[in-house]
Amino acid sequence: MRRVRYSVALLLTPLLAGCFASSSGSASGDSGAEGSRLRVALAFPPAENLSPYGADGTILSRLGVTEGLTALDANGAAAPALAESWRREGERTWEFRLREATFQDGSAVTPAAVAASLTRATEARPEPAALAGVGLTAKPAGKNGVRITTDEPDPVLPLRLSSPSLAVLSAKAYAAEDRVDVVGTGTGPFELTKVMGSTAATLDRYDEYWGGRAQAPGIDVKFIPDGSARTSALRTGQIDLAEAVPVAQAASLDKDVRAATATTRTTSLLLNSRSGPFQDARLRAAARAAVDTSVLAEDVYEGYADAGTGIYGPAVSWAEGKRTRPAGRAKAADPDGARITLATYDNRPELPEVAQVLKQQLEKAGFEVTLEVREYSRLESDALDGTFDAFVLARNTLVDTGDPVSVLASDYTCNGGYNLAQLCDKDVDRAVARAEDADDTADRQDAAMAAEAEILGTDTVVPLVHQRIITGVAPSVRGALLDPYERVLVGTGTRR
Repeated sequence: MRRVRYSVALLLTPLLAGCFASSSGSASGDSGAEGSRLRVALAFPPAENLSPYGADGTILSRLGVTEGLTALDANGAAAPALAESWRREGERTWEFRLREATFQDGSAVTPAAVAASLTRATEARPEPAALAGVGLTAKPAGKNGVRITTDEPDPVLPLRLSSPSLAVLSAKAYAAEDRVDVVGTGTGPFELTKVMGSTAATLDRYDEYWGGRAQAPGIDVKFIPDGSARTSALRTGQIDLAEAVPVAQAASLDKDVRAATATTRTTSLLLNSRSGPFQDARLRAAARAAVDTSVLAEDVYEGYADAGTGIYGPAVSWAEGKRTRPAGRAKAADPDGARITLATYDNRPELPEVAQVLKQQLEKAGFEVTLEVREYSRLESDALDGTFDAFVLARNTLVDTGDPVSVLASDYTCNGGYNLAQLCDKDVDRAVARAEDADDTADRQDAAMAAEAEILGTDTVVPLVHQRIITGVAPSVRGALLDPYERVLVGTGTRR
């Protein structure tokens, strides 16, 4: 197993300016009058029956249903959540002291329950991205402690445990062997009470939440993949919060209703290097040369994005000054009518337009392009299987663990769990391993950028834009959480 190590100092360095912003009010609970139920529109319907181990884990986190032992603060550091403190006992062992809390089914958050929940996460297949290449064992330690031992030294285990995919659930969640039931089994301020397939969900306030009673009595969620429909529902007063407002719709909202947040999300063109025409590095080089990213930033995103410069964008503040030019790129060949299938999803409404522009640019360069657009949940498995020749993806580079190196391991190495580019290159794997092994802050940053250069040199990924996310917030709403990491949206102080 690859040795995974991280630099504590790097991860404590602010990656983004400022803290999470709340809309028109405090994000913390207070003793004010009880508000009305929140009506929230999310862009991504559940793709995995709300399993916490994949992308659906972020849905649960954003809605305040689930929590881990730790949380990720605005500076990229681990903060207390279900664990109120922790200490390192050796190179491979940590002890986490639990706060007094209960699950939403009324059972106590005990060391045994936490250890069992984390053990189930380690057994999940595919494995959660936060555990990629990492083995750990969790056991109860006394009355209120959990001792976690990793197969290899992991200095930033507390940061890893902040991942939404490592949420702690009650024993009831695991009653069935083939699925995880998150209805009424989380620990957050809002309890999931009903799920209507992929269209809607109902959450009620969990009054015994350890962090204080939420001001909103509940949340009514609609999953609306169509961005225009989400915006229209906000504009006509049918909902209170709308995530991922399309840039084309932003102007239809009053300025005090739309909030743009700089994020660590990069939209990229991923080229399938395992099968199809893009097995040929020369054709990948031709595709990369055909793309004009400035057109995308200025026209498609209407200024709510910067032209792509790398896997990491401007929000990772140290990256630009350490970026190195990719070396060893193949010389572009004439596509000569090579047929490719370009796919993307419409949950983020700019992506089909991005794909259409790319289609035109690639065809001008000599490719013959078929465009395929579906809802994300209906194409994820095909994308992971390498069905498409090219894929347009909007990816938050820090969402899984808060560590900028993690996305390199999960998305671009031979054993990566989210390797849509199907990349398997020994030089890339070695470069990523060196980045994972670096302890010193400056060395780790240098190694991460060297790995980025190695990946970009394969031309399997073409960074397109670094985007800002627009959230629609009704004037009546207070305390909406505008999180640059896109892990939270509502909290105890979110109300209307």
